[in-house]
This record gives sequence, C-alpha cells and structure tokens, in this order.
Amino acid sequence: MFKVKKNKKNTMRFGKINTRHGVINTPFFMPDATRGFIKTLSNSDLDNLKMGPMVVNTYHLYLQPGLKKIKKAALLRDATARQARLCDATARQARLCDATARQARLCDATARQARLCDATARQGGIHNFMNWKGSLLSDSGGFQIFSLIHQNPQMGKITDKQVAFKSPIDGSKHILTPEKSIQIQFDLGVDMMVTLDDCPPNDCKKKDLDKAVERTIGWAKRCAIEYDKRVKSQKSKVPSRAPHSGSGKSYKRPLIFAVIQGGTDLGLRKKCFEGLEEVAPKNGWDGFGFGARPVDSKGNFLEEVLKYTANLIPKDKIRFALGVGTPEDIVRCARMGWDMFDCVIPTREGRHGRLFSWKRNPNAKAQMSNQIQMPKLKCLSFYNTINIVNSKFSTDFSPINKDSKLKELREYSKAYLHHLFKLKEPLGQRLATLNNLEFYSDLMERLREEG
Repeated sequence: MFKVKKNKKNTMRFGKINTRHGVINTPFFMPDATRGFIKTLSNSDLDNLKMGPMVVNTYHLYLQPGLKKIKKAALLRDATARQARLCDATARQARLCDATARQARLCDATARQARLCDATARQGGIHNFMNWKGSLLSDSGGFQIFSLIHQNPQMGKITDKQVAFKSPIDGSKHILTPEKSIQIQFDLGVDMMVTLDDCPPNDCKKKDLDKAVERTIGWAKRCAIEYDKRVKSQKSKVPSRAPHSGSGKSYKRPLIFAVIQGGTDLGLRKKCFEGLEEVAPKNGWDGFGFGARPVDSKGNFLEEVLKYTANLIPKDKIRFALGVGTPEDIVRCARMGWDMFDCVIPTREGRHGRLFSWKRNPNAKAQMSNQIQMPKLKCLSFYNTINIVNSKFSTDFSPINKDSKLKELREYSKAYLHHLFKLKEPLGQRLATLNNLEFYSDLMERLREEG
C-alpha cells in the first residue's frame, strides 16, 4: 500500500500511497471538504487545480445530510449495475444466438462497466454523492465532538464506552462509539479512515492526558476489531478481479490510521504509540496520525513533540500530521519525515480575504530551505500574505497572480478582487480560495521535487 524512499540530505520522505481511487505521491496536502464540498468551489474548479486527495468529516456528514441520503447515491449506482447485468445476460444470449459480434461486445463492455458500478456502490456513496473521482480520507469526527463538549459540557458526555452528544443543528441526541465511527466511514466508502480517539487540549492536566491516552488505545482496539469485521464482510461481497482494484485483486481495503495522543509529554506519546501497536488490526495500521493541535496554548509550534512522534512511527508506515497547515509548518514537518497534511487554513483564510503568494525572488527555493534551518524563527522567508480587503489594493490593477495556471487569476486584478470582497460577492471568495489552493499545490510539488 505504501512505498517510501528518503532524501539523502535530510529525513524528508518521498513515497507512493496506493488507494482505491488512485496513487498519491508524498508528501501531499489535503484541503478540507468537511461536509462533502470545498466552499465556493465546483468539481470543475478542483479539476482545473488538479486537486488530489481531500478530507471529509464523519461527524458532519453523519448529522447532515445523513447516511441515508449518502447511501442513496450508491443505490442509484446499484440500479445501474442491475440494469447492466441484464445487458450482460443479453450479451450471453446474443452469443448463443450467434448475433453480430459487435453487438455482443458492446453489451459485454456495458456489463463490465456495470460490475465496476456494482462493486463501487457496495463500498459506499460519498464519492458518488460528491461526484468525486479522487481519493478521500475521512476524519473520525472525534476532534469536532470533543471540541463541542469541551466548549459546552451541556452538549454531551464522554465515557470509556461511548460519546453521547447533542446535534448543534437541531438538538437531537446521538451516540458515537468506536465501532459506529468505523461503520460510518465504511458506509461513506472512503479510501483512508481514522480511528476514534480522545483528543484533549495540549495544556490539560497530566491525569487527563493519561486518561486520554488510555481511552485512545482502548478505542483503537475496538476500531481495529470492527475494521477487520468490515473488511472480511466486504471481501465476501465484491466479485473476484473487480475492475476498480487495478491489481487484479478481489478487494482493495481502505487504509486505516491510528492517532498518537499524549500532549506535550513525550513519555505519554511513546506509551500511546506502543499501546496502539499492540491492538492493531490484522494487517497492521497503515499509518499513524499526530493527535491534538500542533501548537501550544500560546501558538508556539511544537517542534520537539512533532519530531519525536515522527521518529516513533516505523519507516514503512504513513505519517499523518493532522491539522498542520501553515506553509512554514508544513515544510518543517515534511523535513521531519511527515508524509501527509490537512488543514482549513488555505480555504478559510481565502474566504476572509487573506491570499498566499510566492516571493518574487529567483532564490525562493533556497529561502524555503533556509526556513527549515531556523524553525524557531517565525518569519515568512519564502512566501507573502496579503489582506485583499486593505484599502491599498483598491487601486492595484496588477493580476491576482500573473504566473497562475488559472485564467481567472491571471486576468482579474487585485483591485477587482478587493471590490468583490467589499461588496461580499461570493465570486471574491471563490477566486481567493482558488489562489490559495494553487499556492499549496505548488508548495507540495516543490517539496516533492527535492526527491
């Protein structure tokens, strides 16, 4: 599932992750399509950006639109599959009746496509619901639920057995267990999934961190058991040599990640990792994620903790730096050996008028390398940020990004974008989001070029 090689100059890794919806080159960044979409963008926009994997959220999709609606997308594909199986029967009949070879081949092709639809439909509906052909990772939803309860204890209760919470949408009561989290993610049919974990703030008391680590390990064990059950069940349903598998195997399981908690306590991080290794599913964990926020309560980057946690993870496992999202932090973490990243920063900041751009300097790559040699210095050495709402841009008629691959960003001016934001026109948010996602895409491409 994952092949990796190291950069000879540092600990940065370059690899390939094989998923049901394609191969992903590492390191890579995933924008958050939390509720099944990236705000203001269509799939055409994402195609133009050549967007790779994205993140969807179990908690949000479970609450709205709900699994019943998402499954309907799969059922529609199932109906198409059944219709095509009839065509398959017609093809066999045509051959028996010595019908024209061309007609039989057309029916055969339709039948093969149907079997592809059939196999895909059984695996879940979020790709169909979103009409997205690329890879998707689902977060377990734990972080969102715990944030909800930590902010307002009246919204729910966390126990070793389960999490009980109220929907912030309509106040309805819900129960989430480790087993249910895995079941939901299988129903979504994602390519990569994350176990449910207890995610306390980094600055919480030692006894609370101890409890979170124990609970995370216990929940991971229950997730692994449920995961193995679902993999076994899926294998029995998918026909042999399913066309989507690419390798001729009957079933390509989703990748599963466990999350290493422990706050800023390195000993607890090690304890959590070792405990997770003991409760792994049959095929082992495919990767490990960094639990909790990558900064402390004062906003300081947890360099030592991130580096220590990365070194805990075996070389043949994928390293997922959850929530790491500023450009300089991504570069720092990639140099530590982290493989994948996700964050709301490029899209959220774009919607608020903050744009990322490369410094106009022939030594931009060299500057990016220098940034890593000064990890404690919070400087913007290889990129700029601007607030397009600032009045100085009202008369700046230069392109949003003259070097962009996207026509809109080359032809629309900063003054026009400023005008759109002042009037709260959604087109402005769309253009800014496109700009930032293109910047992040270019950043990851530059990092991969170092390999």
